[in-house]
Amino acid sequence: MIHIETRLGDIIEFEGDAIVNPANTALGGGGGLCGLIFQEAGSEKLTEACQKIGYCDFGDAVVTPGFKLKAKYIIHTATPAYGQHNGDESDILKSCYWESLRLAGENDIKSIAFPMLSTGIHGYPKEEATKTAFEALSEFSEDNPNSKIKVVMYALDQNDFDILSESFTTF
Repeated sequence: MIHIETRLGDIIEFEGDAIVNPANTALGGGGGLCGLIFQEAGSEKLTEACQKIGYCDFGDAVVTPGFKLKAKYIIHTATPAYGQHNGDESDILKSCYWESLRLAGENDIKSIAFPMLSTGIHGYPKEEATKTAFEALSEFSEDNPNSKIKVVMYALDQNDFDILSESFTTF
């Protein structure tokens, strides 16, 4: 069973095994948190690693080294932009969590940090995105009862932390 906690702070400072990057399909630096992750990890090396992979479909995930980050790995998942996927945004977002956790298991990652995926520049309503995250993590935990992954959900500000805490208190 996975263990989930919520944290107020900067995901870049996570000292566990992996952080999740809300990536674009081309795996380029982009803006928002994705751009910050590239900058902090070392843009040149991370860009080179992502170019070797080449592409990540929406809802899928790939893994690279963390380079200069405190986390050993970066799991890049191509997140949906709200209202731009013919009503499939929730399924795509849920898949982002599932695929990230699947990759974590395949790479012996014991701790993983997620930001509030798709809620920044992709415009996903925070309460709705958090509900989808909770459902995805709950279903993954039920389907993988032997998984011992520690999941940390990060919020940048108190409002986001309150939203996360409300959703994840029953987990």
